[in-house]
Amino acid sequence: MNIQLPFRRDERPHGGQIFLVGAGPGDPDLLTVRALRLMQEAEVVVYDALVSDAVMELVCDTAEKIYVGKKSGNHALPQEDINDLLISLARQGKNVLRLKGGDPFIFGRGGEEVEALAAHGVPFQVIPGISAANGIACYAGIPLTHRQHAQSVLFATGHLCNGKLDLDWVALTRPHQTVVIYMGLGALPAICEKLMEHGLPPAHPIAVVQHGTTTEQRIVSSTLDTIAGLVTASALQTPSLILLGSVVPLHETLGWFAPETASAAG
Repeated sequence: MNIQLPFRRDERPHGGQIFLVGAGPGDPDLLTVRALRLMQEAEVVVYDALVSDAVMELVCDTAEKIYVGKKSGNHALPQEDINDLLISLARQGKNVLRLKGGDPFIFGRGGEEVEALAAHGVPFQVIPGISAANGIACYAGIPLTHRQHAQSVLFATGHLCNGKLDLDWVALTRPHQTVVIYMGLGALPAICEKLMEHGLPPAHPIAVVQHGTTTEQRIVSSTLDTIAGLVTASALQTPSLILLGSVVPLHETLGWFAPETASAAG
């Protein structure tokens, strides 16, 4: 499976180039064909914590693998150092696969990385991936849009900045929409409290999905006033995605994915 590169090695400004690739939400079957081709040809793979082990198993054995994952309170490398690493590898003449979970342009800081590459004249390509929101919603049986429930979708991040949440709560509480909150597990009690303070009823449906699309997928579904306690009791772990809206209860009839049988079926 040969890759058609935009530059021959001797024509590239710095000898190498960066492929910023979305690895999808976890299930390796959700990789794009383009992503898989690049994974099997890359010389160096720089990858994040959200790239599943099953996806990493598809990377060619000869590639150098560099982990730069960031988890809450534990960053293997600061973002600026990751940018510098990519630039350095390209200048060494390497074909580098920068592998990110989900889609690199949806809360993946991919925009920051390619800005740094562009500023230093490093050639790059961006290959989209199935986002966590798309993949996990489908595997959980929760349509992001539905004629009778939601005519729009809003993505937000629940990541705490200096211990505080700074979100557009008015936008998050508008009717007839589905809200998807990334990186919000640790702030779930505060998120629910704020949403109710800004007008959503305590009985508003909400679900938290752990490790969506994988054999470790677990779903806790309830309402704003009870979800935090249920999630704590269930000991859900990151990465987890939060989904809110009247589409959430549909998973009880539309949920099709059985994590316990996924391995055997695969």
